[in-house]
Order: sequence, then structure tokens, then C-alpha cells
Amino acid sequence: MNDYAVLWEWLAFGVRWLHVITGIAWIGSSFYFIALDLGLKQRPGLPKGAYGEEWQVHGGGFYHIQKYLVAPEMMPEHLTWFKWEAYSTWLTGFAMLCIVYYAGAHLFLIDPNVLDVSAPVAILISVASIALGWIVYDLICKSPLGHNDTALMVVLFVVLIFMAWGYTHLFTGRAALLHLGAFTATIMSANVFFVIIPNQKIVVADLIAGRKPDPKYGRIAKTRSLHNNYLTLPVIFLMLSNHYPLAFGTRFNWIIALLVFLIGVLIRHYFNTMHAHKGRPNWTWLFAGILFILIMWLSTAPSVLGGNGDKVSAAAQPYLASAQFPHVRDTVMGRCSMCHSKEPSYEGIYEAPKGVMLDTDARIAEHAREIYLQAGRSHAMPPGGNVTQITPQERQSIVAWFEQVSAAN
Repeated sequence: MNDYAVLWEWLAFGVRWLHVITGIAWIGSSFYFIALDLGLKQRPGLPKGAYGEEWQVHGGGFYHIQKYLVAPEMMPEHLTWFKWEAYSTWLTGFAMLCIVYYAGAHLFLIDPNVLDVSAPVAILISVASIALGWIVYDLICKSPLGHNDTALMVVLFVVLIFMAWGYTHLFTGRAALLHLGAFTATIMSANVFFVIIPNQKIVVADLIAGRKPDPKYGRIAKTRSLHNNYLTLPVIFLMLSNHYPLAFGTRFNWIIALLVFLIGVLIRHYFNTMHAHKGRPNWTWLFAGILFILIMWLSTAPSVLGGNGDKVSAAAQPYLASAQFPHVRDTVMGRCSMCHSKEPSYEGIYEAPKGVMLDTDARIAEHAREIYLQAGRSHAMPPGGNVTQITPQERQSIVAWFEQVSAAN
């Protein structure tokens, strides 16, 4: 058995699960505090410095919450910090980027027909673009534009347009949308790490020292928190997009990504307005639905999936050269390629699942590891309880082919 491939697959699963757990914790707390902030009510008799209060009921109990716009007069004995959710989400997300896209750069990151570079160069471009995103965003927020919320949001959307288009000219379609999500998520996490938490620490230090905190730190932190709030839903879509070829594998994938940002803003506007008790702007759902229909229409444009074509990377060449390859190729062509091809012939399948195409020798060799794990070691493929009736002997030949080549290399 190829222990390395199986171990790596379980590592990817574990880190992905942890990423989802920490993401739920961060998004949940973020949404809760935005809703709480918008729902605060002012009344006579609030403690000095208190901006508003909210009564809530949950789990059989009542909660009475008060918000201080700057800080209370005295430092509380116990203070809970909401920061580790954001940090853990980014760290586990970057770990997933390393496990899937950096370790599997020749398959998931690099498309020679888009930009023919080595794996180290592609990884360097990836890391640099993500880091540059935060730097540019932070400089824009600190510029005079930062005092005009509308102008700031327009400029930031222009930056996202450029990055969405640019990523499709650097990486595979799958990696392009994923990187746009990582680009945005890094801005959100960095907002917490470099702005929101440091500003809160300044306020705490002032309280401990007996000084009156400057309200500007709270205002800046709130602005960055609001940006995070509106960016959350598009980031979730982009993180899931690698499972949907109709999103990442079509000609207008970067436009689809931008429309998703607009849909996310519309949905958050609806909930933010509702939580602020300012009515229910149901028109947002109508416009979101229209944009989603537009996305569906754009996804029917000619596909750009499978950019590698018949090019074979150095890592895949040994699998292609193996004496067992002809038998494996016949198995894959007969059991898998009716779905996993540029023009699937299986009824009800219109795009290759997950963008994986197995209709040429080169593509089969490039996806050797996935074939081994999905149809050799496990019975995940073919789906539907082995709908194409692959035999145990054919599965064993896939296992033997992959493990022998891997052991020799």
C-alpha cells in the first residue's frame, strides 16, 4: 500500500475539517456581534459611557448586554477576547492551500496553457499576491479615501475586479477562484490581527493606566469589522467553488466571482437592515436572484476546463511510461471517461465532475493519485454504488500501477 498517499489524504481531510470548524466559530461570532451591534437600543438611565443595550433570550435563559462605545470607566475583572477564531481560520486555510495547491502544484495550481512556470515560481506568485492584497487594502483604508465609505468600497471593488481577472491569467480556473477567496480572507484575518485587536489593546492599556481612551481606535476597528462582515459570504462561496466546475471552469469565471461578491453584499444588507430594526428590504433577494440567474447563464459559455490537454508534467511521466498503464487506461476510459471528459456522454452529466477529465493518456497520468485513492484504495468512484461496474480486478490493477510507480520514484 502507498502509505504516503493515504496519509496525505487523511491529513488533508483533518486540516479541512479543522478549517471548517474554526471558520464556523469565526463567522458565527462575527455575525452575532454585528447583529447585536445593530440591534442595540438607547434608553435613559444607562451607565455612564454605555451606548446601548440589548435583551436576548436563548437556551431557556435571558441575557442583558450593554455596549460601551469607547470603554467603561474601570477595567472589568474578566474580559473575553474574540480573536483566536480568526487566526485559526486563516492558519488552517493556509495549511489547506499548502497541502492541496502547493504540494499538488502541477495538477491544481499550474496550467501551462495559462502561465507555464515551475512549481516554486507559481507558489511564490501565490504567496506574494496574497500578501500584496493586504498591503494595498491597508494603504487604501489609511488614505484620504478611508474617510469616505462609499468611495472606499468602490475602489476596493475595483481592486477585486483586477485580482479576479489577474488570477485567471496566472493559475488554473480552480486555483484562480480559490486564490481570490484566500486574497479576501487574508484581508479579513489581517484586519483582526493588525487593526482590530491592537486597537482594543490600546484601549485596555489606557484603562489600566487610568487614561481616557481615544474613541478613534474604536471607530477604526468598527470600520474594518464592517468590511469583514460584508466580505464573509463571498469568501464562503469562493472556498467552496473548487467543487463546482460550472463556477471555476468556464470562460467568465472571474466575472462570476465578482457577481458573487455583489450577491453577498445584497444578502448581508438585508440581514443588517433587519437586525437594525429598519425593516426588511426584500428587494435585495430579487436582485440577488437576478444576479444568480446571470451567473447560471455565464456558466454556459464554452468551457476552459482541462488546460493541460496532452502535456505531461515531469511528475506524471513515470505513470504514463509504466508497462501497466495500457490496462489502467482501458479501465479508466471504459469506467470513468463517460463522465470525466470535456463533453460527458453519461446522461445528466454536463460538465466533468470537479473539473477532472480522464479522456486522454496525459490526463489519466496527471490524475494518477486521485484515481488511486478514489477508485483503487476506496470505492468512492464510480458513484451510485459502482454504476459503471468496475471489477475488483480492475481496482487492484489501478492500485498495483500507482504503488509500483510511486515506490520506484
